Amino acid sequence: MSVRDYECDMQGIVNNSVYQNYLEHVRHEYLKRVGIDFADYTRKGINLVVVRAELDYRYPLKSGDRFVVGLNFRRESQLKFAFYQDIYRLPDMKPVVKAKIIGTALNERGRPQIPAGLAAVLTDRV
Repeated sequence: MSVRDYECDMQGIVNNSVYQNYLEHVRHEYLKRVGIDFADYTRKGINLVVVRAELDYRYPLKSGDRFVVGLNFRRESQLKFAFYQDIYRLPDMKPVVKAKIIGTALNERGRPQIPAGLAAVLTDRV
């Protein structure tokens, strides 16, 4: 991915909130790739939600910078999962952001419940 001009703040660096958009985009793409259709889950009354986001900002990106986002998806507990994500600037792979995004699935009654399809793609916590 590449940084667009409008994602930068007055200091000329990517605004801190924009990194969450980058991370979310990659999470959604990953889920699609492993057969989890976010929209289909929503139509069925299952909502995948973020309950906690931890981001460590290490180095700022600037307009035009290219970057890659890495992702590991793990079960954290019976009712929670986590995306461990890292953003690296290209081509030097300089660490930019380290993130841990905790989520759960809410069933049609609004109660936490990990559906079988989602559980099948989760790896055990390490």
